[in-house]
Amino acid sequence: MLTLYHASISPNSRRVWITLLEKGLEFELVEIKLNGEQFKSEFLAINPFHHIPALVDDDFNVVESLAILDYLEAKYPTPAMLPKDAKDLAIARMVQLVTVNELLPAATTFLPQMLGLPGKDPEKIEQAKQKVSIVLKFFENLLDNRPYFGSHNLTLAEAVAGTVVPLMPTVGVSLSQYPKLSAWCDRLIVRPSWQTTQATPEAMEAFKSVMAARMAQQNAD
Repeated sequence: MLTLYHASISPNSRRVWITLLEKGLEFELVEIKLNGEQFKSEFLAINPFHHIPALVDDDFNVVESLAILDYLEAKYPTPAMLPKDAKDLAIARMVQLVTVNELLPAATTFLPQMLGLPGKDPEKIEQAKQKVSIVLKFFENLLDNRPYFGSHNLTLAEAVAGTVVPLMPTVGVSLSQYPKLSAWCDRLIVRPSWQTTQATPEAMEAFKSVMAARMAQQNAD
């Protein structure tokens, strides 16, 4: 039995949750509240790095979201969520890694703004917006006449980038300059897996409280 330890507010968790749903797998969801539950001994026995998500498959623990996605793709190859063609596979992988290494770190600069909390200085926000625009242009150029990155079918690239890119308009980054990417977002957000995994207002408020406490502590230090 698959068990996903997750937090619904986390895009890292959400990409795994979406993949489980898209593959039609049976699994149990265990919510880890980020107010300290990730440091409890029970969870540290699964992931000593205290990060979510973590996947448990019987007696095998998998940590790091991209590793979890690869595990699910290898063990449950139907439906396939990675292209076979070398070029298309490279496109899907690039989208995954650029999202994790470039887009998400830049997007976290906007996190206080998204939660209605005091933000960082304007210079850092502007630098983050420039980085985001580079990523979005890169993604726009990778999309062709197919509905998904390198494929006619949904891939792991969508599971990863599709939990971050659609959030950009909420922080004032318009997708109007990226028509293919905007249409791609529209296709994703209506899918049942995206609808099911959308963070609830209650989850957003709980996360906002945690973030506000952390920021107050940082300012006190």
